[in-house]
Amino acid sequence: MGDSESDWYYCLKHRRAEQSKRCWFADRMGPYPDRATAERALEIVRARNAREDARDER
Repeated sequence: MGDSESDWYYCLKHRRAEQSKRCWFADRMGPYPDRATAERALEIVRARNAREDARDER
């Protein structure tokens, strides 16, 4: 993943996947390789957080 206009981001402000850096960096999650992955950004974060929380508990 690079710094490209073709990268996809999930915009927290607009609550949708968007291509390129249209929104302020603090409102963006990504970059993601494609739209489908960007649309799953919140799901991906929840899964990572749950995995790390379980790891912390051990």
